[in-house]
Amino acid sequence: MSETTFVPVLLGSDVNVYGMARSFHEAYGLRSVAVAKGRLGATSNSRIVTVAVTEPRLEEDEVFVDTLIRFAGRYDRAVPLLLVPCGDNYIKLLARNQDQLRPYYRFAVSGADLLECLSTKETFYEVCTEHGFLFPKTDTCTPETYKGYRPPFDFPVVIKPSNSVAYWNCRFPHKKKVFVAYSEGEFDAILTAIYGSDYQDHLVIQEFIPGDDSHMRVMNLYRGTDGKVRLAALGQALLEEHSPEGIGSYAAILPITDEDLTRRMMGFLDAIGYVGFANFDMKYDDRDGQYKLFEMNPRQGRSSFFSTAAGGNLARVLAEDVIFGRDAGLTVADREVLWTILPNRIIFRYVADETLRGTARRLIREKKVCRSLDYPPDRSLKRRWYFCKNQMSYYKKYKKYFGNKGLTG
Repeated sequence: MSETTFVPVLLGSDVNVYGMARSFHEAYGLRSVAVAKGRLGATSNSRIVTVAVTEPRLEEDEVFVDTLIRFAGRYDRAVPLLLVPCGDNYIKLLARNQDQLRPYYRFAVSGADLLECLSTKETFYEVCTEHGFLFPKTDTCTPETYKGYRPPFDFPVVIKPSNSVAYWNCRFPHKKKVFVAYSEGEFDAILTAIYGSDYQDHLVIQEFIPGDDSHMRVMNLYRGTDGKVRLAALGQALLEEHSPEGIGSYAAILPITDEDLTRRMMGFLDAIGYVGFANFDMKYDDRDGQYKLFEMNPRQGRSSFFSTAAGGNLARVLAEDVIFGRDAGLTVADREVLWTILPNRIIFRYVADETLRGTARRLIREKKVCRSLDYPPDRSLKRRWYFCKNQMSYYKKYKKYFGNKGLTG
């Protein structure tokens, strides 16, 4: 089989989708197609990805299956279609409906029950306990118990949804992806605002682990359909996003190595029989010198392109497994590079650690910088205009929202 005789079909149209499309283009010279609820700027006017189908009801199971089967009918059955979900909603839809879609697509996905267990924070922490991983002190509250509820640990505390998909679809004033409450009054106001919306699932309440954004770590792994881990990439955050919808998403990452941590995380995926991409968020706790796991996303994330930039191409490990059935061994993505979505000046201004700021300056000076959306083969006038507007928007966002994780602004 020629390495160009398959079609990457990406689910979504955001920057994560663009990063995967860029990975396929870098690895194989392929253009991707996307199926999504709508069209977003990250994938518009592109030479490397085309949003071929938009279906507003794509998150409904029957519509999801029907849309993808009809889309597959556009292609000769002899041409493999590689299906790549690029969001929590899409990976869960694929897991639930994988038997119906296997005659039409190739993909790597775990079972629906395992994904639900890992992507729901309460059950994920139960699995962490079983496998000896540390995590922040954690409690939960519900729509029935939140009034008068007090966390069993000191303020400040972190407040976040257990069900990220349901929370994404709810609306209320000053909504943020994650909240931090520093007092009882602030805590009560945040819970009242959340439960005054359509979100009626559990909330996860956690102790706040001290340390700025640079204490965060992100690990991307890919475990193949043959049961072998094929990719490991560990990154240290320099900055996270601070806008309400972006809190907790990484905005600048340096690839690093930690052999012991990588070995443990690989062993964890082996132990639970996981298949596909896995994205772990954790924070280094200066108090005891340990990593505390926050969550596992059963997919590659919007910042996962740092893996490709560091030498672990996301598309290649997937295609080598699912399309070509080749065992290329384990790739540890550790090439020195600064991956970022930000203008340089924001990094210089908001990264607090002087050593990390100096490393970023050196890599920028050496031109070892990668921005997912700034891809030379895809630099049309419209793409450049979009990229420039995107970059300028961060100056306003950081000025307005940096450090603000409360119920204001």
